[in-house]
Amino acid sequence: MKTVQTTNAPAAIGPYSQGIVVNNLFFSSGQIPLTAEGVMVEGDIKAQTHQVFKNLQAVLEEAGASLDTVVKATVFIKNMDDFAAVNEVYGQYFSVHKPARSTVEVARLPKDALVEIEVIALVK
Repeated sequence: MKTVQTTNAPAAIGPYSQGIVVNNLFFSSGQIPLTAEGVMVEGDIKAQTHQVFKNLQAVLEEAGASLDTVVKATVFIKNMDDFAAVNEVYGQYFSVHKPARSTVEVARLPKDALVEIEVIALVK
């Protein structure tokens, strides 16, 4: 088992790691729209979702994976009314390769984020 840590994504805000590699699988912790410096991105759900993908790309790269090797994504959104907007941004990152996905509405996310995404990916 290998712990994944990069300064190109926000540090964990609790007792967990950015991700773990086990054999050839990478499991990310949920990424929220914090910059690598730990500042919450201002703006609407689309701006926040783009930041989440920037963070995911950073931890995936550090793990030896990429968006192209993601097999499963779980999307947590604060308001299901934002589903179409999140899908629009999500589709920009997964336009050809479309991993399995679940999307759930939650009552509250860390730091009052509007969206959080976690992924499972194959390590190259």
